[in-house]
Amino acid sequence: MKTNNTLTTVCSAVALILVTSTGALASSGATNHVFVSGPLILLFLGFCALVVVIQCIPACIMLYGMIKGTVSVRTGEKVEVRN
Repeated sequence: MKTNNTLTTVCSAVALILVTSTGALASSGATNHVFVSGPLILLFLGFCALVVVIQCIPACIMLYGMIKGTVSVRTGEKVEVRN
């Protein structure tokens, strides 16, 4: 009975990865430390959020223009095709 070599190779690779992986890299070490951010950190994060929102406004206007341009139908214009 023939087996699929690709399937066997993939299953072997997955089994090898699962057997050799450990949880040591996922642990953070000190889990009892609580980070309390100050008002300057919150102000900085708020400024970053404001920059992202401000940059979305021209993108939305451009998207509206592209959609409007593709949906609009031009009537009365003749199009000549040259070979």
